[in-house]
Amino acid sequence: MPSPLTHDDPARLGPYTLVARLGGGGMGTVYLGRSPGGRTVALKTMHASLAGETVFRTRFRLEIDAARVIGGQYGAQVVDADPLATTPWLATEYVLGPPLDDAVALCGPLPEDAVRALGGALCTALAQLHRSDVVHRDLKPSNILLTATGPKVIDFGIARAAGDDRLTRTGATAGTPAFMSPEQATAEEHTPAGDVFALAGVLVFAVTGRPPFGNGQAVDLLYRVRYAEPDLTAVPVRLQSVLERCLAKNPAERPSTEELGRILDEGNDGGSTHFADRLPAPVLADIARRSAAVWEIRPGRLPAPETDDTVAGTEETRQQGAGRLSRRTVIGVGGGVLAAGAVGGGIAWLRTDEPAPTPKQVGGTGRRPGTAPDMAWKVSVSRDEFRATAYPIGSYVAVAAVDGLRFVEARTGDEHGFNEDITDKERIASDGRQLFALDDGEEPEIAPVDPVTGNRRTPLARVKGIQMATDRLPAVSEELFLAQGATDKGNWIIAYDKQTGEERWRHFLSKEDIEPTRMITPVGRRLIMSSDGEFAVLDARNGRTVQSRKLSFSDAEDLETVGRHVHSRTHVFLYDRELHAIRLSDGKVDWSFGKGREVSRRKSLKGKKLYGPPAVKDGVVYCIEREAGVVALDERSGKVLWEQKKGSGPVPSFEAQPAVGKKYLYTTPESSQWAMAIDLRTHRSAWNFQGPGDNDYTARMTALTDAGRILMEGGITVCAIPLE
Repeated sequence: MPSPLTHDDPARLGPYTLVARLGGGGMGTVYLGRSPGGRTVALKTMHASLAGETVFRTRFRLEIDAARVIGGQYGAQVVDADPLATTPWLATEYVLGPPLDDAVALCGPLPEDAVRALGGALCTALAQLHRSDVVHRDLKPSNILLTATGPKVIDFGIARAAGDDRLTRTGATAGTPAFMSPEQATAEEHTPAGDVFALAGVLVFAVTGRPPFGNGQAVDLLYRVRYAEPDLTAVPVRLQSVLERCLAKNPAERPSTEELGRILDEGNDGGSTHFADRLPAPVLADIARRSAAVWEIRPGRLPAPETDDTVAGTEETRQQGAGRLSRRTVIGVGGGVLAAGAVGGGIAWLRTDEPAPTPKQVGGTGRRPGTAPDMAWKVSVSRDEFRATAYPIGSYVAVAAVDGLRFVEARTGDEHGFNEDITDKERIASDGRQLFALDDGEEPEIAPVDPVTGNRRTPLARVKGIQMATDRLPAVSEELFLAQGATDKGNWIIAYDKQTGEERWRHFLSKEDIEPTRMITPVGRRLIMSSDGEFAVLDARNGRTVQSRKLSFSDAEDLETVGRHVHSRTHVFLYDRELHAIRLSDGKVDWSFGKGREVSRRKSLKGKKLYGPPAVKDGVVYCIEREAGVVALDERSGKVLWEQKKGSGPVPSFEAQPAVGKKYLYTTPESSQWAMAIDLRTHRSAWNFQGPGDNDYTARMTALTDAGRILMEGGITVCAIPLE
């Protein structure tokens, strides 16, 4: 989205007046601009520090040429350019549509017919490039914009002529790891077949919401791209075979763009339906919003920051930093660029060294290394309550307790709405954006709660024909409200449509008068359900059981204590003496970890639980091993990526579920302290956080990425510290 210009941005580039910033990176900045006649354009520039180097100017010129080759139908039409200016710039049409990754984040995976239409259009776009002997080399969701007339491919910063390696250093790898081809990952020539591999990855992402080789660190991703099979379990059956061909490790086995386009069109009525008719309503609404909003943008500029000699450093330090920038070892404009060299059979990633920060700069907080950050805010409830429970709701946190439901801002802790009548935690649920409450009427109604006032809004569904012996609202998904209730024929989970309020399906639980509380977690098209020693995976579309199993006592007890299932998009994790990864697609155990480990042989731990609830981020599973420390595992294989060494800091509590930031893993130590941070780079303890008094209960942690906070629940208090 557009943001104001900074104090040192130019006022004009060529004949274009700059209006706002659209984005930027290590190589340059993209602006929103307007021509003298009022036409809105996107202006891409190169940083002045790079413009003096021939290799960067050459790449910028090649990007302009590639953008002209693809033209305005399948790309952003080139309006004007000056690659010879002191600050080179490129002006293209301003495309009115979201990037593919934003569209998927907005509405979830796209329907199969939309993905087929998307793929067919992209095949035509790539074929046009390939006929001119140009390969894109960085096709990924963020480089594909969705418009009402079709997709447009952008960002040709690392595109080049097929077979031309004059601008690629030996051992250099350019592109985005999650969507690279195997040959690109090993710095071999990236032919048109490499673009087909990347296109298949884009289509897998569009139809499932995730890349074919998962997420994670660059080195791990490149290893999977080269050696692992893609995860196509969530891809519609009719698409699986053709995408599997496109993702073949051998380029010769992949179809051409022309063949792939024909296959995709044949399964989509020949592509006769207009592209816009295949897009989900939220994406069309976003396109319309962007079309209207572009005319509302007015020029704005941020003031110059106040001078701070301590933060800015000496003139010598600034000159050293500038010198490092001009001697970058990584080549590329506008694309993700990674320099790699073979070292002992592996890959060595090169980066620009930055000047060491002054003590005031550490963590951006002004604190000394080894010290914890200050608490950002806290909320405490009545001591008559056993513990408070927090629910992240967009930019708010809802805190539920016996004395009522209160909302605070996730970043500042400022209090907003309060409702003293909503006191039963079993009658509220959240989809992450809104909190919903079930009232006490004869036919209970489900309504969203306003975080500003705390009041219930207009009800969206009514629970009919159910004697609410267990009257609970255990979960809310993207499409469904899930209530638990009873009839004279037994206990049920009932699903209601969030849009219409109508009943979708019922899932039979038991004939008991009072059914034990069921914990339910929606994950895409699956529902994870557990209670009283039982675990099941349901199909969210019809409520049918995909898989079920009995749990050990400690498994069942811990699921209830943690209060939420631990899952990723593809797995749910159960933990006891071993950690088990269960596939959501079919309920089968993908892998188990812990058998034969040193802790499993200790006599003092015989028969005891060894692993607590893990955390999952970017394809890595972080679990706490009892009396040992953190172990990081690859989500796809269960193999150890790293583990905390003995003597590297306090031992974390295996009962606590950790949370993960960019710099630290946060968990609870085996003490009365609330939190400890483990450096994800060194795997050593960085600091401990005391918190507001002793932690009577193991703190439950949640990373609030958008708010930049780690949320902690400990007894009657909920508090937050900065997320790093």
